Amino acid sequence: MAGTSTPALAAAVSNAGGLGSIGVAAMKAEAARKSIHETRALTRKPFNVNVFCHAPAKLDTARDAAWLAYLAPEFARFDATPPTALSEIYTSFVADDAMFAMLVEERPAVVSFHFGLPQQEKIDALHDAGITLLASATNLAEARAVEAAGVDAIVAQGYEAGGHRGRFEDLGDRVPTDDEQLGTLALVRLIVTHTSVPVIAAGGIMDGAGIAAVLALGAQAAQLGTAFVACPESAADAAYRERLTGANPPRTALIRAISGRPARGFVNRLYALEQTADRPDLPAYPVTYDAGKAINAAAKAKGNSDYAAQWAGQAAPLARAMPAAELVGVLRAELHETLDALRDLATTF
Repeated sequence: MAGTSTPALAAAVSNAGGLGSIGVAAMKAEAARKSIHETRALTRKPFNVNVFCHAPAKLDTARDAAWLAYLAPEFARFDATPPTALSEIYTSFVADDAMFAMLVEERPAVVSFHFGLPQQEKIDALHDAGITLLASATNLAEARAVEAAGVDAIVAQGYEAGGHRGRFEDLGDRVPTDDEQLGTLALVRLIVTHTSVPVIAAGGIMDGAGIAAVLALGAQAAQLGTAFVACPESAADAAYRERLTGANPPRTALIRAISGRPARGFVNRLYALEQTADRPDLPAYPVTYDAGKAINAAAKAKGNSDYAAQWAGQAAPLARAMPAAELVGVLRAELHETLDALRDLATTF
């Protein structure tokens, strides 16, 4: 939830008995340190710090220029011009030694990896600092790699999940993918059966019944993201909240044209531009995001949110707007109600 999570949201969840999380993948090391300190000022409980471990981008001047030229008419709609060039706006954790050193020094209780794993020496050093480590996996092969690296728990990210798909390897635009597109239930059961570390289920879980379902399949915990976007503590803007909690939320899709990697969110103008037959190849991740943020800023300045990255999972219509601590309490109550109902049902067999 980089860009949407906040220290206030993470602290509220942790104070209510969950494990709050702050996404620092879009930050430099000192900004991430500040976010950790702000969270610690609001809670004495453990919280998670999430980083991205994608392969650093390979810039392609010709490809980047073609994408900017393709977007030029969109910028013109808002009396704006595209950037003259694009850059790798986020540094991957695998190459960010300053972020790594900061985490070893600050020692947050939990650090989680997305898009793969960092170097083994970084994993070992974070463990030596007393940090519990989590890593996302979207298939069994990735889960086995997480286990082999000695990471403490696997986050099984199903195809339903909002935000960036955590595939270890992204072959890029126009290249056929071998993504099995495993749903959360199938993925959790596969990983629980074939690995020996705790599993945290993620994707499409919005209420206590969903939590009960993944626990029944052997998960040790559930990770919810979209469910907390509508909380007042999140950084979601008014347009994002309106689409999430409105009577008829837009459908979701995996969109690559926002950032350069597939990420599930509400369909928008960039998704439509991605679908055209004559569009040029997309720049690498996160270079594409440089253009996506620029066109969104130009549109937003004119009161238009059609280009915004509004990440949401497939079960987004189940979102509820309430304070994060209250939502944790509701989820806990729903979980116990579901478990009680299942026990009653089991007595009839």
